[in-house]
Amino acid sequence: MKQPIPKGFLLSSPVHFVALGLGAGLSPRAPGTVGTLVGFPLFFLLSPLPLAAQVAALIVFFVGGCVLCEITGKALGVADHGGIVWDEIVAFCAVLMTVPNHWAWCATAFVAFRFFDIVKPMPIGWFDRRYKNGFGVMFDDVLAAGYAIACLAFAQALL
Repeated sequence: MKQPIPKGFLLSSPVHFVALGLGAGLSPRAPGTVGTLVGFPLFFLLSPLPLAAQVAALIVFFVGGCVLCEITGKALGVADHGGIVWDEIVAFCAVLMTVPNHWAWCATAFVAFRFFDIVKPMPIGWFDRRYKNGFGVMFDDVLAAGYAIACLAFAQALL
């Protein structure tokens, strides 16, 4: 059973606000999926930047996310609480960077990322079970993004 997030927690700290995906993580159903959707506007804000700046921003978001997710997980008493969705947001932005800017590719990227994030094939599940800290919260989603990127690159090569 999902541990409820206390009323007012979202706005109690900017750290929690970001870690909970600007409120997307409060979704009563599928907060990870809802949080992943927040990756779309973030990516579209980053997309006009040169690729190097986009990558640098994602690195900053990842490193900062390790800290944000650690703090919020400790405050909630659950290291990888389902409401913490910053990890999905950042990882999904990385996936979007690798596909053509077309709705069909973006939708396919979304489905591929969510599939790997939910199913957690090796070694994603292994890392998810062993690293219960901010880095672990962020890293398993990076691995899911890697699987999605590989599949999408293969699909692009076929087409």
